[in-house]
Amino acid sequence: MKSIIGRKIGMTSVFTEDGACYPVTVVEVLPNVVLQKKTKEKDGYEALQVGYEDKKESRANKCEIGLAKKANTTPKYVVRELEGDEIYSNHEVGSQIDCTIFNVGDMVDVTGLSKGHGYSGIIKRYHAHIGPKGHGSGYHRQIGSLATNGRCNNRVHAGKKMSGQWRPKRRTILHLPIVKVDGEKNCLLIRGSVPGPNLSIIKIRTAIKRTCKPFAVGTIVDYTAESIKDIEKKNAEMLSKIAPEKVDIGQKKNSANKSLTNSGKKNK
Repeated sequence: MKSIIGRKIGMTSVFTEDGACYPVTVVEVLPNVVLQKKTKEKDGYEALQVGYEDKKESRANKCEIGLAKKANTTPKYVVRELEGDEIYSNHEVGSQIDCTIFNVGDMVDVTGLSKGHGYSGIIKRYHAHIGPKGHGSGYHRQIGSLATNGRCNNRVHAGKKMSGQWRPKRRTILHLPIVKVDGEKNCLLIRGSVPGPNLSIIKIRTAIKRTCKPFAVGTIVDYTAESIKDIEKKNAEMLSKIAPEKVDIGQKKNSANKSLTNSGKKNK
């Protein structure tokens, strides 16, 4: 299993040469630097501790600076642990993991923190029933009765569904295909939506469902293949073909107007 850390940029759409449209999520995947290698003998499990995005030494503490020096790199803002036999055996401390470990058509699972909803009531938070909508009713979106049927009337029982902070939660979207891998720009295009707001940190791993069907990805149209100069030349050629026709039509109109004026003068 392979995994990597990235940052969600946003969503867009790409088109294939066949005309199909894919809604994709753009994920920036900068090289993940291996800071530490967990072993079964010392830690009880195998994993790679990686860092994402450089941090100034003036903003890092002594522990972060010492850990980065062992890997011959700079301190990192984000430090996570990645599991997987493929990346664990192929990378050592100080090496980098980039987005090219994945290929087009690979199925992945994406994990991230969902968006928070702030302070919410029970109607929105727990999908409770709303009260009567008539004007005579004084109960619309309230919490309802807090009675305990005569038991422990001195307090409210723990676990009572009430209004409060609807905080973000860790969510995983399974079985998403990779549409494009761009090693030069350090980005991945993943078909579909992934959890979390824009610019949030997400984890991408190989799909754990072995029975999932592979997704056949068509060839994506590359709009950067033609430069601006090439497009301007094409537009100039098209205008040069259209311009003579417009001139001919204008000359015909002028000749027709002249003939009408000449005929009018003769009649007079």
